[in-house]
Amino acid sequence: MEDAIQAFVMYLQVERNASPETIRNYRSDLHQFSGFLRQRTKKRVPVRIDAITSDDIRAYLHSLDRQGEKASSLARKLACLRSCFRFLFREGQLQQNPTVSLKSPRLPKPLPRVLTKDDAAALMTFPSGLSPLSLRDRALLETLYSTGARVSEVVGLNLNDLDEADGIVCLRGKGRKERMVPIGDLALRAIREYRTSLKPSPHTHHLSSPMFLNHRGGRLTARSVASLVSRYSSRLVGGAISPHALRHSYATHLLDEGADLRSIQELLGHASLSTTQKYTHLAMDQLLAVYDRAHPRARGARAASGKDQKSS
Repeated sequence: MEDAIQAFVMYLQVERNASPETIRNYRSDLHQFSGFLRQRTKKRVPVRIDAITSDDIRAYLHSLDRQGEKASSLARKLACLRSCFRFLFREGQLQQNPTVSLKSPRLPKPLPRVLTKDDAAALMTFPSGLSPLSLRDRALLETLYSTGARVSEVVGLNLNDLDEADGIVCLRGKGRKERMVPIGDLALRAIREYRTSLKPSPHTHHLSSPMFLNHRGGRLTARSVASLVSRYSSRLVGGAISPHALRHSYATHLLDEGADLRSIQELLGHASLSTTQKYTHLAMDQLLAVYDRAHPRARGARAASGKDQKSS
């Protein structure tokens, strides 16, 4: 099993050009599965990859479910196993793929949280003070909302990825694909104020240095950014959000202001337009949700309309 994991990780690195975060997550999931198999068979020796069956994978997912894992987490771990076993089968290391007959868990489709424009503007002001950490937090929030970047893309930013003169930033997305996106004046000003507040040093001001630093002078992690966004956004009326909610808000607000889907697709770095199209549904769902909450007769009217359609 360990040899198979190493071969799959090498494939992700070399052929798929996967990001370090993706590789780290896949490796962690596969080692977790391998550990479960060893515990299940009560063997300390490595598991033979060609001895794994679909029942083993079902048992693994069932054990995670009993431990309270979310359906989204189960689906991600199964997707990881599918990718790995598909690769091993294609490489001739397996006679059959044990994941073929497995179905992914049905995932709920909750409406993603989207900030109002007023809430987004308020969030940017919550980091107060002129300390380097406060200025960093403000610059980070402005950058997330101004560019619609994924959190992994923001923590991966280096100083030489920013072109202040043209107001452009280079983001490295999934599969390490690069794209150039505009960054607004307010975000640029926040970044300048933050970088000016740092003590001059060859390490922190080298062009290949991270744009956003932790308190030790190293690169921020995605987890620390998520914690930061959650802490500040908890002051909003609707409660805390994730960094990805700023990406949703960015796309939805662009759509509200008349941007076309193709442009939003390019800005978000989506490979398929169908992925971007969810924002048209999101914008309408948000509008209907606001209407249902605000109008005294909205829910009754909608329910009646639904019944009339069913009876017809």
